[in-house]
Amino acid sequence: MNVTAIGAPTRPWYRVLNRRQWNTLIVANLGWLFDGYETYALILTVGLTFQQLLPAESHARIPFYAGLTIAVTLLGWGVGGIGGGILADYIGRKRTLIYSILGYSLVTGCTALAWDSTSFVALRFIVGLALGAEWGTGTSIVAEMWPAQHRGKGAGLMQCGLGIGFFCASAVWFFISGLGPSAWRWMYVIGILPALATWWIRRGLVESDKWTESDRRRREAIAAETRGERLDEADRQLAQFTLLDLFANSRTRQLTIVAFLMSTTTTLAWWGISTWVPAYVSSLAMMQGLPGARWASLAGMCYNLGAICGYIGLGFCADKWGRKPVTIAWFALALLFTPVLFLWTHDLSLLLVVCGINAVFSLGQYTWCPTWLPEVYPTRIRATAVGFCFNAPRFIAFLGPLAAGTLITYFGGYGRAAVVVSMIYILGIVAACFFPETRGKTLPD
Repeated sequence: MNVTAIGAPTRPWYRVLNRRQWNTLIVANLGWLFDGYETYALILTVGLTFQQLLPAESHARIPFYAGLTIAVTLLGWGVGGIGGGILADYIGRKRTLIYSILGYSLVTGCTALAWDSTSFVALRFIVGLALGAEWGTGTSIVAEMWPAQHRGKGAGLMQCGLGIGFFCASAVWFFISGLGPSAWRWMYVIGILPALATWWIRRGLVESDKWTESDRRRREAIAAETRGERLDEADRQLAQFTLLDLFANSRTRQLTIVAFLMSTTTTLAWWGISTWVPAYVSSLAMMQGLPGARWASLAGMCYNLGAICGYIGLGFCADKWGRKPVTIAWFALALLFTPVLFLWTHDLSLLLVVCGINAVFSLGQYTWCPTWLPEVYPTRIRATAVGFCFNAPRFIAFLGPLAAGTLITYFGGYGRAAVVVSMIYILGIVAACFFPETRGKTLPD
């Protein structure tokens, strides 16, 4: 029996972790940071992009083309995310991470060469495929490597990479937005840089022991099945295709349905509401005779500073008070702060502050996904399940930007359109009540 002496000092949580666990977090964070930069580069520049790629007579339809491009990116993200999760369960977390980062870096660079609207949208779809493959892989390996009592912290610190990437994109755009009509192309040229990090990932990241053992057992089960041997239930599950296994029994099927509804809430709300924050702030600034692009960049930086706090905060709070109550609180506060941002705040300086507060909950809520999802699925299908639950909602959420663009046009502004779309948070609040609490529990094998 281990006995702790009375009065013995308790080690800080970050000293409990070893070098291997920290390296895993750094790699996953960097991968998500690169995703964040590339994604927010699109949000910041899409209007200017189509001003150059579309003929002058089509400029009135730029909001439609912007929504279409974001929708197509989301569609590719959904396909790539599910495929990447399946790949990570079969070839490993490490290799899938490397392939996905190389993929979106190189295609992002090609996006700078787009010659018309069709080529730009097509390249965005391919970028989306690679973007989707990265997140589920990083989420799975961090969950498998970090101890149960600190897994939420690890997830939050990993997820904050997205906000850091968003912030970097906003900061870069602040400085290069004045370079003329082709300034947007430089944003995508810079997006090639993540490819240079893959050499370090190959050396610094160690494959998950849980996946290695699961892969060994899967190979043995498949070999036995090939020889015609009768498999027990555990081996039969290992030999089954992971996506089919995800829906093969009632428990995982019910979990996946609830997770899908919650993830749809987070994804549709963010892409349908928050992606319009820079454009909204820009429009208010221009009405006051101020430079819209600069104010959009400032809004993006404030929003993403708040998001970073939200990502980390949700993870730490989930370790302390539980996954369920904290996730529900983040959904509810995102619903509350949507009208505060889009309807009730008109002073530009104050609006920047509200952008940051809103982001803590509207974007910071994404941390529930890497915190909660890996804890309910076994290792053999963990990346597939996480990839499906996080990315399949994009097949619905890609309609969010299209619907929001239509509502903005219908209402003649952003405010009421944002509030209408924000009602989706109610679905997330209800669905979260049916997901099992997992705080402090070991990952299922």
